[in-house]
Amino acid sequence: MEKEELKNKVEEPSVEYLTGGHYTYADYLTWQMEEMVELIKGKVFKQAAAPRVNHQRIAGSVFTAFFSFLKGEKCEAFIAPFDVRLPVKSKKNEDIDTVVQPDICVVCDPDKLDELGCVGAPDLVVEILSPGNNKKELQNKYEVYEESGIKEYWVIHPNECTLIIYTLVDGKYYASKIFTHGDKVASQAVQGFLLDLEEVFDDMM
Repeated sequence: MEKEELKNKVEEPSVEYLTGGHYTYADYLTWQMEEMVELIKGKVFKQAAAPRVNHQRIAGSVFTAFFSFLKGEKCEAFIAPFDVRLPVKSKKNEDIDTVVQPDICVVCDPDKLDELGCVGAPDLVVEILSPGNNKKELQNKYEVYEESGIKEYWVIHPNECTLIIYTLVDGKYYASKIFTHGDKVASQAVQGFLLDLEEVFDDMM
């Protein structure tokens, strides 16, 4: 089979490729997959299962707060599924090997948006932990978010009803205190935004 034919024959990566191989956004665009996948430094990460009810409730509540606050402003809020490409060498599809889908992100530079999503670092991302994805969120994504220059990384733990904000200072993330019920949380990346966690966690089972 010719090289060009092989290139056009890329299909869904099987399980063994989760720990081997190196993929790019060009490969990613050819896959026909039912579940959401992400690329982190060329490695494929599949979502373990559909988000649970509390995950969806929190995502909806936080996204609604950002969306309402930013209506009519230059910054925009997006909710997954929404591809965020984090280029290192160049913005060419064949050079990008990190493509993530944050639960929520805020993008203030309209030049970073195209019909496929966002190319470049959003100003803020929110990730809601789910069983089985804690290592991906707290280690793998933490590293690429920090390296790519995302100003704020919010991590929400649904079971514990907590929020930690990692703020980028001189290229390194610094953690906030742990926020929970009763706290109102401000963002440095989105000036003027205030999130009432009582409303976010009010419907948790």
